[in-house]
Amino acid sequence: MGTGFAKKKKQARQMQDQLMEMQSKMENAESTGTAGNGLVTITLTSSEIKHLKIKPECVDLEDIEGLEDLIKAAYKDAAVKLEAQTKPLMPKEFAQGLPPGMF
Repeated sequence: MGTGFAKKKKQARQMQDQLMEMQSKMENAESTGTAGNGLVTITLTSSEIKHLKIKPECVDLEDIEGLEDLIKAAYKDAAVKLEAQTKPLMPKEFAQGLPPGMF
């Protein structure tokens, strides 16, 4: 009976190590998205916008909504790429138990 417990404990420890490694890789992942043929560029990490570049030629005070749309499109592009980059890091056992959109 003690052998079964030791085996389960070892498996739990291995799973914890895998989770910590996965978390570290996901925290260090970053992705860049663009919109408007490079007029807006956003670099995302798992927790923040790391870099935002807006080229002056796309700033039109008469069309702020257009700039907002470019920012949203660049963000979405980066987010999709980041999810594609980090999803393979998630062990299948864990991915099945998470709600959609949570990698």
